[in-house]
Amino acid sequence: MDKIRNFCIIAHIDHGKSTLADRLLEFTQTVDSRDMTNQLLDNMDLERERGITIKSHAIQMNHQINNISYTLNLIDTPGHVDFSYEVSRSIASCEGALLIVDASQGIQAQTISNLYLALEQGLEIIPILNKIDLPGAMIEEVSDQVIELIGCDKEDILHVSAKDGVGIENLINEIIKKIPSPEGDNSKELQAMIFDSVYNSFRGIEVLFRVFNGKISKGDKVKFINTGKEYDVDEIGILKLEKESKNEILSGNVGYLISGIKNAKEVKVGDTITHSKNNAIEAIKGFEDVKPMVFAGIYPVDSSDYEELRNSLEKLQLNDASLVWEPETSAALGFGFRCGFLGMLHMDIIQERLEREFNMSVITTVPSVEFKCYKTSGDIINIYAPSEMPEPNEINKIEEPVISAQIITKSNYIGGIIKLCIDRRGALKNQVYLSKDRVELSFTLPLSEIVFDFYDKLKSISRGYASLDYELSGFLESKMSKLDIMLNGDKVDALSAIVHRDKAYLWGKKLCEKLKELLPRQMFEIAIQASIGNKIIARETVRALRKNVTAKCYGGDITRKRKLLEKQKKGKKRMRQVGNVEIPQNAFLAVLKIDE
Repeated sequence: MDKIRNFCIIAHIDHGKSTLADRLLEFTQTVDSRDMTNQLLDNMDLERERGITIKSHAIQMNHQINNISYTLNLIDTPGHVDFSYEVSRSIASCEGALLIVDASQGIQAQTISNLYLALEQGLEIIPILNKIDLPGAMIEEVSDQVIELIGCDKEDILHVSAKDGVGIENLINEIIKKIPSPEGDNSKELQAMIFDSVYNSFRGIEVLFRVFNGKISKGDKVKFINTGKEYDVDEIGILKLEKESKNEILSGNVGYLISGIKNAKEVKVGDTITHSKNNAIEAIKGFEDVKPMVFAGIYPVDSSDYEELRNSLEKLQLNDASLVWEPETSAALGFGFRCGFLGMLHMDIIQERLEREFNMSVITTVPSVEFKCYKTSGDIINIYAPSEMPEPNEINKIEEPVISAQIITKSNYIGGIIKLCIDRRGALKNQVYLSKDRVELSFTLPLSEIVFDFYDKLKSISRGYASLDYELSGFLESKMSKLDIMLNGDKVDALSAIVHRDKAYLWGKKLCEKLKELLPRQMFEIAIQASIGNKIIARETVRALRKNVTAKCYGGDITRKRKLLEKQKKGKKRMRQVGNVEIPQNAFLAVLKIDE
C-alpha cells in the first residue's frame, strides 16, 4: 500500500487542469502516443466543444523511480462553480491535491473555494504555477499570492508548463514524495466508498469506488449499506484509459465493479460497499448531500414520452448525482419533472445531455429558486415553483435565499461590478486588495437575482477577468410577488415567475414585449397580459393576420364594405374563443433573454 498515491487536481476554470492531466498520462506512458489527443479525459462531446470539464474522471498511472514501481490514481475535477459537487466527491477519495494556478491570471475565486474543500478533508496540497511560458506570466507576483494563501515556502511551488511539458518529471517525483500513501488494512472487513457510477446499456450500472479497508475479489457477494441491496461481483478492475479487469482490489486502491445492476435507484453516490455476511460495519463518512440552487420544470415536447424522460433522468442522475428531480404537472405543458440544479450552466448542460445522449426533446420552464412561505394559518411551506405560491391573502411573509458571493477582479472594473450587484439588490460587505491591481469584493445577494444572467453580465463588464464563487448563507424576509402571464385571459403557469415587488412592473412589461416578438401571429388577435393577483400591470397585443375581404368591392356603397367587415369581425371573435395559442419552445425561456 505504501506504493499507492491517490490525488486530484483542483483549480479555477481554464487554468490548465485537463492539459496537465494529458502530460501526466503521456509522461507515465499510460496512453499510447497514437491514442493521445488533447483533453483526453474529457470524453464527452460537450466538454470538448465548450472547453470545460463537466465530469470528474479517474485514471490509474504507473511510474518507476529507482526500480520501485508506484501506482498513481488521478481524479481530474471540473473548475466551474456549478460543478463543485463533482470536486467534493473527488476530494473525499484522495489523500492529496495538486493546486494549479495560472501564472498569467493569478488566484481566482474558485481556486480558493476548491482549496478550502481540500483543506477541510485534510489533504496534502502541492502548489503548482502553470503556463509559465506565456509572455504575460507574472511568476513572482503570483508566487507571492500562493504563499499568502496556503502559507508554503517559495521553494515548494512547482513551475510547470503543461502545454510544453516543462517540469512534469519533477512534479511526479514531488507527488510520490509529498502525498501520503493511503491508510487501511487488507485484513480488516471490506469498506469501500462509491464516488461515481456510469450507466452501460449492455452490462448495467458500473460502480466506481475507493477501497478504504479490506479487499474485494471477483465472485464475492457484496452489500450496499444505504440501500441494503446485495449483489454478486461479476467483474472488478482498475481504471486505465480502457477498463482493465483484475481478480482482486486491495485497500487504498481505486477501481470499478460490475454486477448487472439494472435499477438506477439502487446505486447512491457516497454509499459504502461491504461483504454481505458482515452486518456490523459502519458506513464511511463521505461528502455532504447536494443542495440544489436553481429549480426548473423539464417537460417532454410530446407528452407520450413522459416515461421515457423519467428513465433518461434516472440514468443521467447516475452519472451526475447533483441532479435532483420529482414529478410535477402543468396546465400548459402536461406531465413533467421539477428538477433541481446547482446553477444555470448545470441546467443548460443537463438539457443538452438529455437531447444528445438520450434523444429527448424537452421544454424547460422559467428557472426559480426555493422560497419559504409563512402562511396566515401558521403553516410554513417551501415553494419551488410559481404554481405552488398561495393566494396573496393567505401569505403572512415570504423569505428568499441569500448568498455570500466572492468576486475577484482587476481594480479597473470595480465601479461597474459594484453597480451591477447593487442593481441586483446586493450589499457590499468587504473589499480587500490582494495586490495593487487585484481586488476581492464580498457581497450578499439574493439568489433569485443571480440565477438568470448575472454571470454573463459580470464577465462582460470585466472583459472576462472577474471570477465568481458563492455559497448559500441563509434566508431573509422579502417582498416577493407572483407574476402571472395571461394569453387571451388564460393563465400560462409555465411562464409565471416569482419576482420582487419593486421590479414587478418593469419585469412584466419587458416580458410582455419579449413574448410579443416570439409568439407567431394567428388568424385572431392575442392579448398578452402580465398580472399580480387580479391587477393587470402590463399588456401587449399580437395583431391578427387579416384577409382583405373588401378587395372585391370597388366603388359602390360604403354599407356593403361595412357589412363584410362586421361579418369578418364576428368570425374573428368566435375564432378567438375557440382558437388555441401555440407557444413556441423559445418563448418559455423568454425570461432569460429579457435584456437582449
